[in-house]
Amino acid sequence: MSMKGGVLVREARRRAGLTQSELARRLGTTQSAIARLERGGAEPAFSRVAQAVRACGLELVPGLARVDPSDWSVASVNLLVDPDERVRRHAAASRFAAAGREAIRRARG
Repeated sequence: MSMKGGVLVREARRRAGLTQSELARRLGTTQSAIARLERGGAEPAFSRVAQAVRACGLELVPGLARVDPSDWSVASVNLLVDPDERVRRHAAASRFAAAGREAIRRARG
């Protein structure tokens, strides 16, 4: 399961025993900006998440893991689909959309 940046920041802040205000002060931002980030109102760049985690006295260590086939999120499903199959699906969807546009054009006369 992938983790959002805000979840990582909240977890780091809690482990460090910091309030949102304390973390905000360390980062030179506002408590409301930290709250927004933690609840997913903003998706920060990786570098910003790493900076926030570092401000909590922790280090963010990225890694790679195999896709969990039981995770049916869209991202995981797309990763499991063969690239050639993705191209075929896209082409089929494009043909379907083109046929729909043509039917609308003919209906309008």
